[in-house]
Amino acid sequence: MFNNGASNYSWRFSPLLGTWLYTLTSVIVISLISLIGVLTFSVREENLKKMLLYLVSFSVGGLFGDAFIHLIPEAVGKNGFGSHISLYILFGIFTSFIVEKFLQWRHCHIPTSEEHPHSFAYMNLLGDGVHNFIDGLIIGASYLASIPLGLATTLAVVFHEIPQEIGDFGVLIYGGFGKSRALFFNFSSALTAIFGAAVSFYIRGFIPFLIPFAAGNFIYIAGSDLIPELRKEVEPSKSVLQLMAIVLGVFILFSLVFLE
Repeated sequence: MFNNGASNYSWRFSPLLGTWLYTLTSVIVISLISLIGVLTFSVREENLKKMLLYLVSFSVGGLFGDAFIHLIPEAVGKNGFGSHISLYILFGIFTSFIVEKFLQWRHCHIPTSEEHPHSFAYMNLLGDGVHNFIDGLIIGASYLASIPLGLATTLAVVFHEIPQEIGDFGVLIYGGFGKSRALFFNFSSALTAIFGAAVSFYIRGFIPFLIPFAAGNFIYIAGSDLIPELRKEVEPSKSVLQLMAIVLGVFILFSLVFLE
């Protein structure tokens, strides 16, 4: 009888443990992306700017794809498309706006220079830490909804974090940090994603709110921060390549539908 009880206990809790392992692996991978900035020292600034614009384009497609193809349909499918879903999406948009306005931080991916200054380095670290916490919260909530949704959201965040972390690393270097110190602080800031993921498991009763909230965050980042950067490029051939990168990002997120 004791053994049966232990077996039932294991059966009930193993799915949650598996979900947590998926989540923890995802946020650790995303945190490690913060170390990518060191690679930029071997790339000329002119080439880096060109590369980043296409990575940003790809990120736009990934964020929009996850929001409109995965997150919103997931929220609507389980809760119906009432006004509450719209309000949760709007709250996600407003939250990103508040983080940017009051912490003086935004999702910028253009290398820092005298012509393109950023906010003070420590302020950028604070804003980045809050942003990474929200990423962890979103990823944890997505995995709690379903493993395929968690994988799709992780992929969208990865697409976005690669150019973002390059930009953040540049901010710290421009702000006077040495290379090693900049890597350490940028990585430390990224680790708040793990804390955000842990919090999502404690408040998993709020999943119906967190999924559309995540969509609102992604819509704001892609539409308010990233697309305006892409619009600075006016050369038709490069603009076409940007559009192709956006479509590719959407297509990859769409292809994950077949995992669900």
